Amino acid sequence: MLIELLPFQFKIDITTLAGIGLWALALYLGFSPVSEWVIEQLARWMNFMERSLYLSTKEYENARKASESLNALLASLLSIIPFLIVGGFCNWGIEAGLGHGWTISMGIIACISCGVYDLGRRDGQSAD
Repeated sequence: MLIELLPFQFKIDITTLAGIGLWALALYLGFSPVSEWVIEQLARWMNFMERSLYLSTKEYENARKASESLNALLASLLSIIPFLIVGGFCNWGIEAGLGHGWTISMGIIACISCGVYDLGRRDGQSAD
């Protein structure tokens, strides 16, 4: 039914989506300080924008705790978008360089490598 409504068709390649997701996860783990910074900036911006919607300070203070919690959740969900974009470029580069069959394999290797790196980085921080 949906195919009949759309005047065009597009094909979604599942391996490409899986490769982009794996690369995004690897980059998110490997660059976790950057992802935390992105989350903080998005939450700060959302809190500022929401503050501008209220006319009185008292009304804002009554809803502040709930709105900041919601903004923190939304910021953490939206913070993956830049990593998905960069993951798409990484997946495209692997596909152009090594072929279509290597995209998921290299994504898994990148996830494992970045996960081990992040565990080591956090262990080093806790030792200090």
